[in-house]
Amino acid sequence: MKKQYKRILFKLSGEALSGKGKYGIDFKITRSVAKELVDLHKSGIELAIVVGGGNIFRGRNIPKDSIDRATADYMGMVGTVLNALALQAEIERQGAQCRVLSALSIKEVAEDYIRRRATSHLSKGRIVLFAAGTGNPFFTTDTTAALRALEIDADVLLKATTNVDGVYTSDPFDKSKKAKKLKKVSYHAALTKRLNVMDSTAFSLCRDNNLPIIVFKYKIGAVKDILEGKDIGTIVS
Repeated sequence: MKKQYKRILFKLSGEALSGKGKYGIDFKITRSVAKELVDLHKSGIELAIVVGGGNIFRGRNIPKDSIDRATADYMGMVGTVLNALALQAEIERQGAQCRVLSALSIKEVAEDYIRRRATSHLSKGRIVLFAAGTGNPFFTTDTTAALRALEIDADVLLKATTNVDGVYTSDPFDKSKKAKKLKKVSYHAALTKRLNVMDSTAFSLCRDNNLPIIVFKYKIGAVKDILEGKDIGTIVS
């Protein structure tokens, strides 16, 4: 495996852990994800993961006349903690050391997020899972991934999706347009052409701090292929 990237931040959606059911946690899928992460870790990669919570709770599906946005976002943060704990258990079952750092204080099950603690765990050879988003409502887990990647001085942000295999010139699901997949795209082009890379806050953080992003469709083996230099997904830099 190429050592192009020593420390990576892997953004994993909650749906990646739900399997075909699209809801809840499929533990066979979670175990296979954990095995891949441990294999990457054994290759010498310092690995941090931000996990989403869409398989547990999606605030945007709440009716506008129901739960307020801030409360819904906090509920989503708790969902990410559930996913992180499940993934931690499977990673440790595979024989690697793993720590969950939560932006919400839940001392009985996870460590409080402190940047120096996170970098210390990474330098000591532990896999780190970031849970509970930024700890604040109105921020997505994409923004969390960008923020944490910058805080731990990651070499790259790997953004895994469950529906598209990269960045396209237009909506790939719009049959009326001929969308073309891009192998590489600049921050400027992605912004001016309004390509859906990440939400605007996350993207701005990456652009302003020159953090490269690789957008790809997640499947077992995809991250290893990227780190081996194979032509997977789209590079935004």
